Amino acid sequence: MADQIDTKLEKVCEIVDKWNCDPSKLVPILQEVQEIYRYLPEDAINLCARKLKISAAQIYGVATFYAHFSLTPKGKYLIKCCNGTACHVKKSMSVLDAIMKKLGLNEKKLTTDDMLFTLEIVSCLGACGLAPVMVINEDVHGQMTPEKALKFIDEIIANEKGAAK
Repeated sequence: MADQIDTKLEKVCEIVDKWNCDPSKLVPILQEVQEIYRYLPEDAINLCARKLKISAAQIYGVATFYAHFSLTPKGKYLIKCCNGTACHVKKSMSVLDAIMKKLGLNEKKLTTDDMLFTLEIVSCLGACGLAPVMVINEDVHGQMTPEKALKFIDEIIANEKGAAK
């Protein structure tokens, strides 16, 4: 495990070096770091701060300003469910409730213990004509129902179990 951490931190060094240790390139640096970890861990933030010669507080300021960045670990599959006006009117809450029940999640716990799924409830996914909408990683699924949502989750679980064999 320590080797994996060291390898990831080495990659962080490579990313910062690739951007010439330029603090004005903080956002793209953090984007690349987040691609490695799926969030921004404290060790990576501190390493970036040292290499960029800026404070960790400055990095946290940027990371908390932009909604794209996360300071907590996310699952392999990020499920974004829209609960904006169009989706809410078309019963997105029933989809959300079904997903939460299936995955054992709640308002305070949005990532499964096995780190396979993270659920995010968002205000808009920009696909109101397809309401209610759910996005799994980069795949958009419209006219969602609780049954369709659970089918997608079951397929992912089955594929993950098959890949583990």
